[in-house]
Amino acid sequence: MAKAIMIQGTMSNAGKSLIAAGLCRIFRQDGYRVAPFKAQNMALNSFITRQGLEMGRAQVMQAECAGVEPDVRMNPILLKPTNDTGSQVIVNGEVLGNMDAREYFRYKPNLIPEVRKAYESLAAENDIIVIEGAGSPAEINLKDADCFVNMGMAKIAGAPVLLVGDIDRGGVFAQLIGTVELLEEDERKMVKGLVINKFRGDRTILDPGIRMLEERSGIPVVGVAPYLHIEVEDEDSLTERFSGSQTVAAIDIVVIRTPRISNFTDFNPFEKMKGVSLRYVDRVSELKNPDMIILPGTKNTMEDLLWMRQNGLEAAVLKAASEGTVIFGVCGGYQMLGETLSDPLGVENGGSIKGMGLLPMHTVFAGEKTRTRVEGNFGQLQGALKGLSGTAIEGYEIHMGVSTLNENAVPTVRIRDTNVEGAAEKEDGAQQGNVYGTYVHSVFDREMVADRIVEALGRRKGMDTSDMTGVDYQTFKESQYDILAEELRRNMDLKKIYGILDAGV
Repeated sequence: MAKAIMIQGTMSNAGKSLIAAGLCRIFRQDGYRVAPFKAQNMALNSFITRQGLEMGRAQVMQAECAGVEPDVRMNPILLKPTNDTGSQVIVNGEVLGNMDAREYFRYKPNLIPEVRKAYESLAAENDIIVIEGAGSPAEINLKDADCFVNMGMAKIAGAPVLLVGDIDRGGVFAQLIGTVELLEEDERKMVKGLVINKFRGDRTILDPGIRMLEERSGIPVVGVAPYLHIEVEDEDSLTERFSGSQTVAAIDIVVIRTPRISNFTDFNPFEKMKGVSLRYVDRVSELKNPDMIILPGTKNTMEDLLWMRQNGLEAAVLKAASEGTVIFGVCGGYQMLGETLSDPLGVENGGSIKGMGLLPMHTVFAGEKTRTRVEGNFGQLQGALKGLSGTAIEGYEIHMGVSTLNENAVPTVRIRDTNVEGAAEKEDGAQQGNVYGTYVHSVFDREMVADRIVEALGRRKGMDTSDMTGVDYQTFKESQYDILAEELRRNMDLKKIYGILDAGV
């Protein structure tokens, strides 16, 4: 069985995912077979494995750091919020159903065998498992329900714990000491190292505080990780991308930030392009005059469309479309662009509503989720993006709706299911004028796709965009993972961490 180490935090967004990812990369570089694991993740950013199963993207990023194929066993429980009090519960990549918070807490102990099975199976195939916790282990109102999230998982795996605190938010010493003090005695003994994360400035200034921290807690500080300016995929609810710059560049691309936006990582490739701004907006006043408007995926298409209708963003998008602005919808955003959306089974909220009417198709929400990886190419496009015609794409589908095109409507892409050997090609999406839609997530990931979109947008403005080329997104991510590992090697005591790993609990 693999040795294990667990990364817990004093709060959400303390940096657990990034520290865990960096350790995965380091252990891999040092020659070990390593896999990430997070028993329960709550996120709308999900991923479809080659087996057609759904898991959280944070563990996908960590698997990439570890140099292994993402596997649903790395995240056996995924909660996808559907509203403020309930979530879709996904177990081993399959939808179990929707539950409100109280219902899920009552049901949660039934999932312990599934978590154990997933963990033990991974542990039998690897040398090291890097486990990530969720939130804080000291949330005393939730501790009774911690079957497998923080200390509950540490006990299942027999994993020593590194506790991470975020100095960038202030009060890091109180965070770490307070968390340790609120743990039960047996839990406290499992915390073998403390990590101060997101530090800026002169490390020596921290030394007196570190000595006090070690004296008060009796636990060594094994690292002071810097505030890293790197680009890796992050969790949806806490991403800093949404509060980023609203500065407009030569080519301006806007993503409508709906309340239940999901899989916003679809648009990351545009962030790497010189002279291109990618802005997330949630009010009409921020929209300005973009070259392309993207409607993203969402966990509740109908509610998010009604939100746009109420705050004026739908009217602003319709006006932009009438003026020839390129509109591109992905998954839920694609569904919004159609003529009608119907929910006879109550998959979302039931009933039917009118869509934006920009694409000639109708969507009916079904009880079964489509989950598959695909590859293919853009079809014969019309309008501003006709230069994309024939360009290769790859990605995945993950949606509850079925969209039917009107007679003579033109699809956007031709794809085939890579999960099924010998699968036939099928048409997907719809286009009309300068409005395009598809169910395919990650449709912009290939360098040529982003390049040709920016080239087309520039051509409409009479601009030469030859120096705005993007990068191969996968190659770029690999370089960022290496930078992460290098920075952690420089700022964490790996000798102590390996010692903690070897000693266990």
